[in-house]
Amino acid sequence: MRTRCPACGTTVSLDALVQHDAGREALMSVFKLGGAFGSTVIRYLALFRPETRELTMDRVARLLGELLPDIQNQRISRGGQVFEAPAEAWIWAIEQTLAARDAGRLTLPLKGHGWLYEVISNWRPQSVPVLVGGEARPAPGKPASRTLSAIAALEERARG
Repeated sequence: MRTRCPACGTTVSLDALVQHDAGREALMSVFKLGGAFGSTVIRYLALFRPETRELTMDRVARLLGELLPDIQNQRISRGGQVFEAPAEAWIWAIEQTLAARDAGRLTLPLKGHGWLYEVISNWRPQSVPVLVGGEARPAPGKPASRTLSAIAALEERARG
């Protein structure tokens, strides 16, 4: 059975997808981080697809392999500085990158992760959580982001 990815345009046999060790492992690692996060990363990978060709599984595996250590460590290094990069920073930065693509400010296909890392280095949390009875809550006076609240709820549900 052949399937086509709506994000990157790759047409691949499901058998080939499952048998490609590096690609399978990389994708599994991303999806273990959370459904919303995984689908956001997949949309980001589509930015690397050449206009006239498909994005190969080898390239997908390499791109994810470059990102995964920083995603898992929740920090990046850019310009000799280290920046905190929790999941919400990655999601925000990818959304900013996709918006730049839509506005024509991004030259495609991307060659590396420099643009994304630059955007992440400018991320600032919407609010600093306050511990109340051992539970993290948004700072008073600042409403919690519905997106971040939904992500937190999904993560809690997955852990529970």
